Amino acid sequence: MLTRGAVLRQTPGAYEIVELDIEDPRPGEIRVKMAAAGLCHSDDHFAVGTQTPGILPLAGGHEGAGVVEAVGPRTKGFAEGDHVVFSFLPVCGRCRWCAHGHQNLCDLGAFLATGARFDDPTSYRLSLDGAPVGQLAGLGTFCEYTTVSAVSAIKIDPSIPLDLACLTGCGVGTGWGAAVNSAEVKPGHVVIVMGIGGIGINAVQGAAHAGAAAVIAVDPVPFKRDSALKLGATHAVADIEEAAELARSMTNGQGADSSIVTVGITTGRHVGQALSAVRKAGTCVAVGLGDATVGAGDINLHELTLYQKRLQGSLFGASSPTADIPAQLAMYQQGSLKLDELVTTRYSLDDITQGFADMNAGQNLRGVVVYD
Repeated sequence: MLTRGAVLRQTPGAYEIVELDIEDPRPGEIRVKMAAAGLCHSDDHFAVGTQTPGILPLAGGHEGAGVVEAVGPRTKGFAEGDHVVFSFLPVCGRCRWCAHGHQNLCDLGAFLATGARFDDPTSYRLSLDGAPVGQLAGLGTFCEYTTVSAVSAIKIDPSIPLDLACLTGCGVGTGWGAAVNSAEVKPGHVVIVMGIGGIGINAVQGAAHAGAAAVIAVDPVPFKRDSALKLGATHAVADIEEAAELARSMTNGQGADSSIVTVGITTGRHVGQALSAVRKAGTCVAVGLGDATVGAGDINLHELTLYQKRLQGSLFGASSPTADIPAQLAMYQQGSLKLDELVTTRYSLDDITQGFADMNAGQNLRGVVVYD
């Protein structure tokens, strides 16, 4: 069958809408009619060239939800009509990391950028004019239909709106988990969140849920600061220097208990500033991505060592998708996790370029492509 989708033909480049051939699902796979796809900065990294895809053309999108339309032979656990959220990180359930509860580090994740099947780097399910097309994270949620491995899909309650549920496949879990799991925020803590986009706004929610006494949101865009105050931040400032001084004023000069870096294009300078803003034995969590070719950073090694600070990387908020995505959706149903307020603008697939322009202009917390 055919499907329309947004692909990159080159990088740097722009997503363009094309008609793709899509294969039927094979064993262990499902085909999903997409309902919604989130516009994440990670998708834009591949467009601007700070991240390199394993193959071009590449069908973009890694945050999405939809309805199962076809189930491959001998594929257990799914049926036509099931509502699913995609986890951009596959979960094999058998490797060392999955066995120890670190599903976000599943060995299958090593093949995310290849655009191919996780078990066969030469096998693809999309094609354009006879040539293979990769699927970002094995998903390609910027397609009206997509065929994916069942290890990337999580069945959810069909009463939850899919244009909101899709957010838990990346942005919500990454931000919320960065605070709760990676920063280990405790009641009474002072927390700085640096960068209030689709990830940072959920780090704000996570820190507030964990009982932080003060959540200081940092962003130069007034709209984002105002949004943070509505979703759990106690303070909102324009730059990290002001945030660090504010944290010290609350802690007898010591600094924040933790800082979480969720800047869209993260640099070593951002991480160095956030690390300097935390107290002795404090934690700085690096979440945002930057240019993959840049290896240098501005880290004060004196502070890191002698003040016994901790610099912690965080992939998908150290979440386990099969447990945490359903848990976060249950929190939404109970009213303790905000999802409706995260979606600033809904776009059609044809307006995806405008969606990324709005994201880069700081106009959205999260833009969402909504399909018919």
